[in-house]
Amino acid sequence: MITASQSAQAEFAAIVGAPGVVTDETARRALAVDGAVPTSVVYPRTAEEVAAILKCAAQHDLAVIPCRNATKLGVGNIPRRYDVALSLKEMNNVWHYEPADLTVSVEPGMKLGDFQEMLARNGLWIPLDPPGGPRASLGGILAANASGPLRLFYGSPRDMVLGMKVATTEGKIIKTGGRVVKNVAGYDLTKLLLGSYGSLGVIVEASFKLFPLPAQRATFVFRVPSIESARDLRRRIVNSPLTPMRMVLLNGEASEILAEDKSASPASNEFAMFVEAGGTMNVLDRYSRTFGELAKAAGVEVNSITPKDTERTWSLLADFRSEFSTNNPGLLSLRASLPIAATEEFILRAEQEADRTKSRMACLAQTAAGVVHLHFFEALEAAATIDKLRAITKELHGALVVEGCSPEIKSRVEVWGAPGNDFEVMRKIKQAWDPKGTLAPGRFVGAL
Repeated sequence: MITASQSAQAEFAAIVGAPGVVTDETARRALAVDGAVPTSVVYPRTAEEVAAILKCAAQHDLAVIPCRNATKLGVGNIPRRYDVALSLKEMNNVWHYEPADLTVSVEPGMKLGDFQEMLARNGLWIPLDPPGGPRASLGGILAANASGPLRLFYGSPRDMVLGMKVATTEGKIIKTGGRVVKNVAGYDLTKLLLGSYGSLGVIVEASFKLFPLPAQRATFVFRVPSIESARDLRRRIVNSPLTPMRMVLLNGEASEILAEDKSASPASNEFAMFVEAGGTMNVLDRYSRTFGELAKAAGVEVNSITPKDTERTWSLLADFRSEFSTNNPGLLSLRASLPIAATEEFILRAEQEADRTKSRMACLAQTAAGVVHLHFFEALEAAATIDKLRAITKELHGALVVEGCSPEIKSRVEVWGAPGNDFEVMRKIKQAWDPKGTLAPGRFVGAL
């Protein structure tokens, strides 16, 4: 008897060609989500093929999860169903590029590293440093609205996307926004889709606003003896005339890992604040002088690091979890979003929780943006730790998301936290866009 999956696979092959439908176990397991393995991997090459595959999957009541390099597949609830991995690997075309207008339109399968390399030839870039780093695909970055420390100065993908084309489970291709910077009319569907984790539609093209590359860059490292000193230093920098590109505060554990192969690490109870500035040499000289004055006033030490070390440092800071999750399958990764004034208090209480459970914890915090990433290498009481830190985050008027943990832990906790007052609206939007629950069923907030 022919199953729905087998019948659909024949139709998928008619859409993308037989080589574009893969059922090999190795390929399927490479795109598993929390232990769930798809029955097939489909590789479309055009937006129209994506739309046709989604329509076919919906007709056969199959569940689809879009992907590329799998850098974001660990985020979200355990899927209720998972039949088809929709790989956008073959969709790498650039359809429109006007360096003089600072605009570009590109397909979602292009990797961030390749995209930056292309833009750099014209002295341009897209200032994003999300988890996954250069390996992350543009589609995955947008689906997760993923950003890193550069968010401090440049914002998130929501601030850089001018418009998109999105394939729906009805087999349609919808355009949102436009290709020019001035296009803002009516309800902004672009912002609705960004950060929806592929639960509403599949991004098949995106238009970006580009930025000139900084003339020069410099990274400064402050050695901070306590969390109170870190708070004082953060306030001094934020209240100064300077506008750094990015700032990250590391606890002793994270500093030790970062310094492992290049320099002596700080004491385990110390913090390190990394700050990057961009501009001409005169501008960077001003940063150097002002940071020296701020460090002296705050009673901390500051040094600069070499350009060679700078590239490695920021790459690791932006993609810390990916670097260590392979060798640490039990890694528990959390992200807290907080009022800026509450970030240091949260870090202090998170360290107290790590001490209580005798867990090794690395903390990387964008204290000037209110974002704190916690990585527990030995999550001895993982579920209890999540509940405790979520309660602390709520007390501080923030929110906590579990970005990575074992499926066993996921089955016992709310990955996204309890749904908010807007959940009914979210449910109706999901019903309107994906009435059969074809896309990433159960993975988003409230198991949508």
